[in-house]
Amino acid sequence: MRVVPPLRDRVKQVIPRQVTNRVRENLVDYGVRTSDRRPLPDFLIIGTKRGGTTSLWNYLIRHPLVPRLFPAWNTKSSHYFEENWRRGEAWYRSHFPTVRQREGLEGRHGGPVRVGEAAPLYMFHPLVAGRVAALMPSVRLIVLLRDPVERAYSHWKERRVNGVEPLDFAAALAAEPERTAGERDRLIAEPEYVSAPYDWYTYRARGRYLEHLAPWLERFDRSQFLFLPSEDLYRDARAAFRRTLQFLGLPPVELPDFTVHNRTHSAPLDPASRAELTEYYRPHNEALRQRLGLALDWPDRVA
Repeated sequence: MRVVPPLRDRVKQVIPRQVTNRVRENLVDYGVRTSDRRPLPDFLIIGTKRGGTTSLWNYLIRHPLVPRLFPAWNTKSSHYFEENWRRGEAWYRSHFPTVRQREGLEGRHGGPVRVGEAAPLYMFHPLVAGRVAALMPSVRLIVLLRDPVERAYSHWKERRVNGVEPLDFAAALAAEPERTAGERDRLIAEPEYVSAPYDWYTYRARGRYLEHLAPWLERFDRSQFLFLPSEDLYRDARAAFRRTLQFLGLPPVELPDFTVHNRTHSAPLDPASRAELTEYYRPHNEALRQRLGLALDWPDRVA
């Protein structure tokens, strides 16, 4: 039997949420009203999901010249270019500091401010590259690329932890085409449509990286990209962080630690699924290596 807490305790739980929501709404309204004073971001971390985007984002916002999003301090993204496109540019600008705030940070810390957000669905969504190019043609783009076999399994584990994946990994891979059928076409046909299946259940599809990077590579100069293997971040976060700061034109800082965020633990991937996915991704990975000129030393690579 479910135990219902006393009314007094329930009121204590509800009131803080109501106050927090009201404060947030007021801040959003203020941000929109002052949006003409808020420059667009300098960089985007556009992917990949389960590739270390949350960790890299949290390292960056510990730099004194990289402010958090406003007014949603505890998130890494506005999700404007996919989920919130209908809200418009003023709403998007409301998340970023004003010119005066940026100048204040620059004055205190003696360097250029760099503002951004991290949204792993941006790389995968069929309309986002065009939307970003139209609004921010000079933006810098950070792309984390993880061995797609490990990425797919980690994606599935996250869905299991979040309670939206009832199937085991092999069954989920088999069900992916049916679960996501027509979703990409609908996203293109209906610009304000939001698809949970396209985000949640695309374990295999998301690992075909070059397919999803192609619209970005067509619209942005190669110098605007930093392609960072996730394995480099996992192996030596300090070096990957330094490389990211250099790409963004930020002065070096030394962080005391590099905590890994959103780590999930489970049994190892079964050999049959690993072998099947490794073979499936082999041609996709080789095409990616050739197009980007990167080593990407993943297990699929033939010596």
